[in-house]
Amino acid sequence: MTKLYQASLLGIVLLLFSCGKDRVYEEYHSFEGTIWEESDSVKFDLSSLDSLQGKAIIGVRYTEAYPFSNCYIKVIYRDSSKVVLSDSLWNVSIFDKQTGKPIGEGFGNTFTTYDTLSFPLPTSTREVIFLQYMRQTNLEGVEAVGFKVVKP
Repeated sequence: MTKLYQASLLGIVLLLFSCGKDRVYEEYHSFEGTIWEESDSVKFDLSSLDSLQGKAIIGVRYTEAYPFSNCYIKVIYRDSSKVVLSDSLWNVSIFDKQTGKPIGEGFGNTFTTYDTLSFPLPTSTREVIFLQYMRQTNLEGVEAVGFKVVKP
C-alpha cells in the first residue's frame, strides 16, 4: 500500500471513531456580520429524526463584542401541522456576572456556551424555533445559535 493510501485510510478511521455516538441531532445557524436581528427566527427541522428521546441543548456562539451578560431566547416547539406545543423564554448566561469573563469554551475572541433545557422535548415535535428576546433590533456579537439533542 502506498503511503497516501495508508494516510487516507487512517484519516477515515479516525473520522468515524471521533463522531459522538450520544448526539442524536446538532445544527447551527450562523448570522451575517455577527448580528442577530430581532426579526430573524432560527428554525431547526427535526422531521427526519426517528426518536426525540434525550436532552435538548441550546448553543450560543458569541464574541467579546456581545454587550450583555446573558441572552434571552424564546424557544418554540411545533408539530408537523405547525401547532405550537411549547413556548417558553430561556435565559442563557454569556458572561460571568462577577468576573465578566466569557462562559463556555473558545479561543481568540469567539466562545460557545451551552445550556440544557430543563423541560422535556415533546415527542411530536418536528420543528424548533429560536427568537432573540433582548429588546434589541440588532443584537451584536452573536455569531451563531444552535440546537442539539443528545441521548439521555
